[in-house]
Amino acid sequence: MNYCSHCGRPVVLKVPPGDNLPRHVCEACQTIHYQNPKIVAGCIPEWEDQILLCRRAIEPRTGFWTFPAGFMEAGEDTAQAAARETLEEAKASVEIASLYALLSLPHVSQVYVVFRGTLRNLDFGAGTESLEVQLFPWDKMPWDRLAFPVIHEALARYVEDRRRGQYQLQVGVVARRIPSE
Repeated sequence: MNYCSHCGRPVVLKVPPGDNLPRHVCEACQTIHYQNPKIVAGCIPEWEDQILLCRRAIEPRTGFWTFPAGFMEAGEDTAQAAARETLEEAKASVEIASLYALLSLPHVSQVYVVFRGTLRNLDFGAGTESLEVQLFPWDKMPWDRLAFPVIHEALARYVEDRRRGQYQLQVGVVARRIPSE
């Protein structure tokens, strides 16, 4: 950040009084610009013993599989955001069942809020951000073609919970890993 979004003057990086971290501060109008993690809301859409995944049509990781997920919009709650992303990316309507995972990605300043959802019907298709959408049996995930480490982590936990026959709220940190192509 170079300029204040409030008054347009240059900002400096410094620790403001009463704080303990460097922030972008406008010395002209005294506005402190906080940069906080972004919330990504996602859904694991279920149909019987299958999960709906989308093959990405956009970078990063075009051609790789993911569950529907994206940044929250102002004015929506996390469950609404997860349902919206499912509709946008997979043209699928879901009933949000429960919060499933809260996964932090400190290296990219993101927090994933992942819900389990039940497909309302089998009317789905590729949205503008997807090349294709497909149901996968939970025991046949395309593990070597998943888009991101956080998707792999969430689905691995999901499959393990599914094997045990009991879902529990998953909380964790996903470390920086470079996915292989």
